[in-house]
Amino acid sequence: MRPRYILLFGPPGAGKGTQGRRLAAKLGLAYVASGDLFRQQVEVGTELGKLAKQYMDQGLYVPDNITIRMVLERLGKPDAARGAILDGFPRTLAHAEALDRALAERNAAIDLVIYIKISEAEALRRTRGRWVCRNCQAVYNLETNPPRVPGICDVCGGELYQRSDETPETLRRRFEVFAEQTLPLLEYYRRRGLLVEVDGERPIDQVFQHLEAAVGRLVVG
Repeated sequence: MRPRYILLFGPPGAGKGTQGRRLAAKLGLAYVASGDLFRQQVEVGTELGKLAKQYMDQGLYVPDNITIRMVLERLGKPDAARGAILDGFPRTLAHAEALDRALAERNAAIDLVIYIKISEAEALRRTRGRWVCRNCQAVYNLETNPPRVPGICDVCGGELYQRSDETPETLRRRFEVFAEQTLPLLEYYRRRGLLVEVDGERPIDQVFQHLEAAVGRLVVG
């Protein structure tokens, strides 16, 4: 069976990381988040990471050519042979077209696009209490999904930290960039009959139930 690819869209704070990892585990697909890939480079201190950080700290997108190369290289890894849940990519029409071409070369295509909707006010509320694992990038929220031990990841025992690109000012700018550059992609996928919208302000388990329903028609072998 050919690989399956599902795109996960949503503004900052929508819970894409939490829901995407959970959905990928259920479907047996790789979870690929462009933001995680960049943050890993930042943590290591590579030249790519230093460049990416300059954009991320301003709430801006990393330039297309760097993002496209990095994500496509990630999709070539063995754990993505059956397909992937893509979180944070594509973000622009140029990304989408590059992804379509790359998948066509692998005799594959986008199977489904899910948009998790939340308001800017809800995003600000959520990110005030959000912590991320330095090792595995698992996401926690002190209000809705706290770790069992404060400051320690439930999954791998790694240290939890708050991201530098989630100050209120930067988050508002990220919301603006999302509206300007990414929202138009929703219409691109809507016209192709691939888009499903999910209310991301519901409780975590309810959101996941809606995601499961959305992918129920896909058979992942």
